[in-house]
Amino acid sequence: MNSTLTAGTRIVVLALLFYSIGVLTEQRRRLITNAVLISLTLGILFDITATAFMIIGSPNSPFTLHGFLGYSALAAMLADTILVWRFRLRHGAAGANPDTVAHQNPGFRVPRGLHLYSRYAYLWWVVAFISGSMIVILK
Repeated sequence: MNSTLTAGTRIVVLALLFYSIGVLTEQRRRLITNAVLISLTLGILFDITATAFMIIGSPNSPFTLHGFLGYSALAAMLADTILVWRFRLRHGAAGANPDTVAHQNPGFRVPRGLHLYSRYAYLWWVVAFISGSMIVILK
C-alpha cells in the first residue's frame, strides 16, 4: 500500500472516531450539544480528506462498488451534519445544563425524524467503512 493510501486509511479512522462520538452522544441524549456539532464537523473534514487521499492513492478506478458505497455514505453524513447544524441554528444552544433546559423547552430535543436519520446515516457509513476494511484484509 502506498503512502497516500496509507494516510487516507489512517485519516478515515479519525473520521470514524469523531462520527461515533457525535452520533452516539446525540443518540443517547437526544440533544445537539457543542460536542456533537464539533465531532460531526471534524468527522466530515476527516472523511473528505481521507476520501481524497484514497482516490489519489488507489490504482483502481474511483468508480467501484466500494467507491459508490463510500461516496453515498459520505453524502449521507454530510447531509446529517448540515441538518444537525440547521436544527441547532434554528433552536439555539441548549445552555449550560442541556438536560434542564431541554426539559423546560422540548424544542431543544432532536425531533424523531432527525434522530432516526442520524442513526441510519451513521450505520450506512459504518457499513462503508467495514467494506473498505474487508477489501484491505482480503487482498
